[in-house]
Amino acid sequence: MDYIPFPPISPELYRFEHFGITFALRWYALAYIAGLLIGWWMFRRAVANTALWTGPPPMTAEQIERFFTWAIFGVILGGRFGFVLFYQLDHYLANPVEILRVWEGGMSFHGGALGVLLAASIFSRRERISLLKLADLLAVAAPAGLFLGRLANFVNAELWGRPTSLPWGVAFPGEAAQNCPGIVGICARHPSQIYEAILEGLVLGIILVWLGWRRGWFKTPGALMGMFMAGYGLVRFMIEFVRQPDVQFISDGNPLGLAFQTGGYGLTMGQALSLPMVAVGLWFVLRARPA
Repeated sequence: MDYIPFPPISPELYRFEHFGITFALRWYALAYIAGLLIGWWMFRRAVANTALWTGPPPMTAEQIERFFTWAIFGVILGGRFGFVLFYQLDHYLANPVEILRVWEGGMSFHGGALGVLLAASIFSRRERISLLKLADLLAVAAPAGLFLGRLANFVNAELWGRPTSLPWGVAFPGEAAQNCPGIVGICARHPSQIYEAILEGLVLGIILVWLGWRRGWFKTPGALMGMFMAGYGLVRFMIEFVRQPDVQFISDGNPLGLAFQTGGYGLTMGQALSLPMVAVGLWFVLRARPA
């Protein structure tokens, strides 16, 4: 079988172990930090360009600074509680203390998106700014964080894909190499993290920036947010066909890890969460009107 060996990249950029203190700087944490900084920069660029908006820009530089504090909490709390609720509820109900152990992994994009939208809704009311315009700014900023986050998932050798014989399959280490039914020898898997980084991050990001800066979509509040939701939902739905589902959904009677199935057909949890995003996103695009 042709395959690509997993590159020898450590998930930790730097580890400090002295005087009884242990601290590790991980690529995954840097991806979050860099994604937020890029998002902040894109917010500043957008509101500084008055030609993008009908009337004055929706936020001031000071409001952007305050909002990103809210956004950080929305991403972390929403992502964690979304993972708990959607993927391992029974486990965490039995072990509630583990909910706080964010450093052990377990974040949900769908939960993080809901957390940020909740933070944006509260902030927009407090600051008396347009929620739809704020959501459009979030839409063009989010793909950069998705791109970096998926690359960090690859470095962590997590969220890998299903087994494949394609020449670009990657032989991931650890559990990924030991959980390939029917395959003798080295198990290669779809690098689904890279697929998502390219499609959810790079391609979707370029489309949204082009629509916002070149096609005037900032002047139709809600359109960019809708395009992001529909685009992400569609890409995630397709990637789920080659992405390995969470282990708790896999059993002898359900080898594909379908969370919802009937009559021999079904959906993974990621697909079930993505379909409403596509529907809601298309609704926002179709109903968007110039401000």
